[in-house]
Amino acid sequence: MYVIFFKFAANRAQASQWMAEHGRWIQEGIDSGVFLMAGSLDNAQGGAILAASVDRDSLMARVQRDPFVAHGVVSAELHGIAPSRIAPGLEELLSRTPASSAVT
Repeated sequence: MYVIFFKFAANRAQASQWMAEHGRWIQEGIDSGVFLMAGSLDNAQGGAILAASVDRDSLMARVQRDPFVAHGVVSAELHGIAPSRIAPGLEELLSRTPASSAVT
């Protein structure tokens, strides 16, 4: 499982220009089963995504295609997590196979 933190970068002012494409990129990740959750960080500092059922290299390639990352609106930090305790119901969600093994 991974958490990706997106922090606003030098081109933050361009966020509105790329927002629609960024939203589509997030939805593609959710539809594929790779992204489990996406949301904003406190104090408008950026965002975060929880991802699972994907290897690190494939996830990094996906992150690099985010229009916000590609255009310098945000920088991305990827953190792997090895869960040792999981709440009931979450284990099934984390272990499911993505809808497609292809990286979109």
